[in-house]
Amino acid sequence: MPAPPTPELWARRGLVSSLLQPLAWCYTLGADSRRRWTQPWQAPVPVICIGNLVAGGAGKTPVTLSLARLLAARGRSVHVLSRGYGGSLAGPVAVDRARHSAGEVGDEPLLLAEAAPCWVARDRVAGAKAAIAAGARLLLLDDGLQNPHLAKTLSLVVVDGHYGFGNGRVLPAGPLRERLAPALARAEAVVLMGEDTAGIAPLLSGKTLLRARLSATNGGDVAGRKLVAFAGIGRPEKFFASLAAEGGLLVARHGFADHHRYRESELARLQAEAAEAGARLITTAKDRVRLPASWRARVGVLEVTVAWEDAAALDALLERAGDG
Repeated sequence: MPAPPTPELWARRGLVSSLLQPLAWCYTLGADSRRRWTQPWQAPVPVICIGNLVAGGAGKTPVTLSLARLLAARGRSVHVLSRGYGGSLAGPVAVDRARHSAGEVGDEPLLLAEAAPCWVARDRVAGAKAAIAAGARLLLLDDGLQNPHLAKTLSLVVVDGHYGFGNGRVLPAGPLRERLAPALARAEAVVLMGEDTAGIAPLLSGKTLLRARLSATNGGDVAGRKLVAFAGIGRPEKFFASLAAEGGLLVARHGFADHHRYRESELARLQAEAAEAGARLITTAKDRVRLPASWRARVGVLEVTVAWEDAAALDALLERAGDG
């Protein structure tokens, strides 16, 4: 099976990372120039950006889902904007879960559309205009921190408390999508997911810190059961650790690249392995939408939600962004 997608070199500063540093400088120069010379469009409604500073695996999608549900429950006409990574449609297009596949709109938009209307658009401004024309009165911009074209009312950066910022270097020498200091300067708050074993909190002086964690809603379905687990997400090991924490007995674990499209032959091998071990196949909700339809009922899913440590602090932040 393919190895997990995050290279080990991104976890520390070694020889290979240092050799890649000149490319990282070029990447940074290009990104900085793009932001400097782009005039962002100011939407007539609040725009809340949920961003990520590392290449995948921080927990951005669950946070976006949680905020969409919270805002919708308050009666807000919230729409989600996504680039639709991994999908073929450039948009703007409103995601229809009954009609669209992950191959068309990407896996994350299919999940996000469960909570609120979701738009896929490579051009974020065009997506925002389409959503507003359709009745949006508040926009959640999924993974848009590095996009300079749409002005943000409030930006949140999601950080995994265990992985943190890796070796602190920019792609391809490290996992960062941009330099840490200017990125944090554009954010009003940091959502720290899980226990802070990477020592992130001291780096966030002056920033609102929202602590949260992923909580399984169906942990009883896996406790004490033999499992063959597989995941094609930013950091598959997080999923495996969650299953173990819920009491699952992992007899095998397989990590695939983020957004991996599963072939019938791969799934058949996984099923055979599970059958031989007397175990159940299990994956993530994000992976489930990428499975062929005939396989979805045959694979278990660990459902998770975001548990906020300080709901009052989150409410205050949302109010500042125009959620009255």
